[in-house]
Amino acid sequence: MTIGTSLFLIAVGAILRFAVNDSLEDIDLSTVGLILMIVGAVGLVLGLFLASRDRRDVPPRDRY
Repeated sequence: MTIGTSLFLIAVGAILRFAVNDSLEDIDLSTVGLILMIVGAVGLVLGLFLASRDRRDVPPRDRY
């Protein structure tokens, strides 16, 4: 999951959790929003960890 996708999930989850007052018959949109925010936060932490790890593993380039 990329960092952009994680931020998108967090944003959609926050909208469903805090801005939508409507509800469906069998689905609690507030709970769905919370789940999306948690998945987005986990994906963001994982994406940032993998991005920082990849930069350190690259050997320096020779200038000569």
